[in-house]
Amino acid sequence: MKFTDPIRKYILSGMVAFIVIGLIVANVMASKQDERFAANEALYNHAIQLQSSGNIEEAYESISQVLKNKPDSEVANYMAGIIAAQKGNMPQATIYMQKTLDINPHKVEDPMFMIQLGEIFVAAEKYEEAKIVLLRCQEWGWAPEELPDYQAQVSSLLAQIENSQ
Repeated sequence: MKFTDPIRKYILSGMVAFIVIGLIVANVMASKQDERFAANEALYNHAIQLQSSGNIEEAYESISQVLKNKPDSEVANYMAGIIAAQKGNMPQATIYMQKTLDINPHKVEDPMFMIQLGEIFVAAEKYEEAKIVLLRCQEWGWAPEELPDYQAQVSSLLAQIENSQ
């Protein structure tokens, strides 16, 4: 089958039109996604600001809105766990922290996350889970700069578990 010049021009024009339309659609969809991302980012930053200033209730509402829009966000679940713990809702805090770990299993290598998880488990009276987490903290011998008495705090939490059982 031979293509004549007019047919080649139609085929080429059709391909160019297809590509141009595809680029336009991609651009429109990307701009909507950027708007959603920016809105979620603003809500997340607002939640952190509220939490830092001690306004825990509003921070919890703000981070909950982020989680409605993006339930599989590791940072939003982590922050929701911290805020829920500050609010005193330890069962909810454990759920958020465990979800953070489900989303990113490499968080077990983060010493600050692990001690926070251990503290939340202890406060929620989930002693077996807390013991596993805290023994891992002890085994790895972490001593982060931001928490120089890390190992002493781990030992204190482990002693608290032993006294509770």
